[in-house]
Amino acid sequence: MKRKNIVAFILILGCVSLLVINPFKKDIWDSNLVLLKNKILSEKEIDDKVNLSTFTPFEWDHVYSFNPYVPKESIYETIGYKWDNISETVSEGMNQIVFMKDGKVVCYLYGYPENNKFGFYFNGTDHTENASILRVEDHAIFDVKKNGDVVFLTHYQ
Repeated sequence: MKRKNIVAFILILGCVSLLVINPFKKDIWDSNLVLLKNKILSEKEIDDKVNLSTFTPFEWDHVYSFNPYVPKESIYETIGYKWDNISETVSEGMNQIVFMKDGKVVCYLYGYPENNKFGFYFNGTDHTENASILRVEDHAIFDVKKNGDVVFLTHYQ
């Protein structure tokens, strides 16, 4: 009887651990990237202009576009936040876009627009040595253009 109780206890402990850890749960920045990609790719009005602050399907207060080859440590320093799923860009054609809300990453876009099927390009109202920055209150207007099967959002000051 004791053996059955021990096995039951171990099973219950294992189930509770899985619920707490939840290895299948996506991080908020990954979930919001999926929402953003679906929004952009489902947009009917390609070759139009959109206000980024009302176009994004999640809340944010700052968005950073990092220059090519910026080291992880410089990105962490710029945004004041460190997370483990960041990569360094390896060419000029890649996007490294970080949306922030209340000091936390809420969406992270990394890679070639051709692979992601969309890309962002902007010069923000603020600049650091490593990035351009837009604030939600800037109400930045982006041109939305499609080139083949890739959608590009571009902001000009």
